[in-house]
Amino acid sequence: MESIIDKIKKLKSERNAIILAHYYQDPSIQDIADFLGDSLALAQAAQKTNADVIVFCGVHFMAETAKILNPEKIVVMPDINAGCSLADSAPPDKFKEWVEKHPGHTVISYINCSAEVKALSDIICTSSNAEKIIRSVPEDTPICFAPDKYLGSYLIKKTGRQMVLWNGTCQVHETFSEIELIKLQKKYPNALVLAHPECPDNILHYADYIGSTSGIIKYATDSPNKEFIIATEEGIIHQLRKKNPDKIFYPLPGLNGCACNQCPHMRVHTLEKLLLALENLEPRIEIDEELRKKALRPLQKMLELS
Repeated sequence: MESIIDKIKKLKSERNAIILAHYYQDPSIQDIADFLGDSLALAQAAQKTNADVIVFCGVHFMAETAKILNPEKIVVMPDINAGCSLADSAPPDKFKEWVEKHPGHTVISYINCSAEVKALSDIICTSSNAEKIIRSVPEDTPICFAPDKYLGSYLIKKTGRQMVLWNGTCQVHETFSEIELIKLQKKYPNALVLAHPECPDNILHYADYIGSTSGIIKYATDSPNKEFIIATEEGIIHQLRKKNPDKIFYPLPGLNGCACNQCPHMRVHTLEKLLLALENLEPRIEIDEELRKKALRPLQKMLELS
C-alpha cells in the first residue's frame, strides 16, 4: 500500500511543486519539506523558486507573501485557517488611521502582518534583518514600527533609535514564564538561554543570545556549549536535535507550566491536508492585483536590503 509520504512525493513531482515550511511546523511536515526556514529565508526561497506550485506550510501571511512575490504561480496552503495572532493584532483600517497620525514617519512593518498592512508600509522586515533595516533609515527620519511591540522595544535598545510602536504581540512568545525560566536555570546551571526577540523584556533579560529562529539554530550549532534553554515555539527543537544530536535542549514552559508552547495556527497543517492540497490545488491564496503591487514594493525593498 502506498504511504501518504509516497503519495505526496509523487504528486509533488507531477505538479512541479515545492513544499515550503516554517520551523514551527509539526516535525512530520518539517521532514517532508523541500525547504525549511524562518520568515526571511522562506520569502527568499519563494522569490527564487522555479516550481509551478508552492505549497506553503506556515501561517497565512507567509503564504500571502509567497503569492505577492509570485503572482503567476499557484500558491496553496494545506489549511487556509492557519492565521497569526500577531498579524490579527493589526487590522488594516486601524493601522491606516495610525499611519496617518504619524506623517513624515518611515513605516517599518514586521513581515508578520497582512497584505493590506504591508501595502501601507514603507519597508518590511523580519527578525533576521530588522536591525539592518532600521539602521538603513536616515537618523533624522522618525520611524513607526509594527505590529510587535516586544520586537520593537528590543530593537529600540539594540539600535538606539526611538520608534513609535504598534501595540501587538505574539500569543506564543508573550506567555513564556519568567518563574519557570529561573527554575530551569537553577536546575541546569550550564545551559545557555536562547530567545526570540518577540519575547517580552522580562524573558530577554536572561538571554545569552537573542535572535531569529534561524539565528538560534546557528548559534546552538556553532556553540561549544552542550545545554540550552529555548525560548521560542518548541517546533524549532526538532531541527536543533537533528543538527546537534550530542546536545540537550530544554523548552521553556509557558505561564501554564507546560513545556509545550506551540503555535496553534502553525500546527493545523497535517500530512493528510498537505496531500489534499496537492491533489486539488486548493485552498489557494489569491490577492487583488492592485493590492499585490502595493504590498510588493516594501517587500522588494526588504529583499534588496537583505
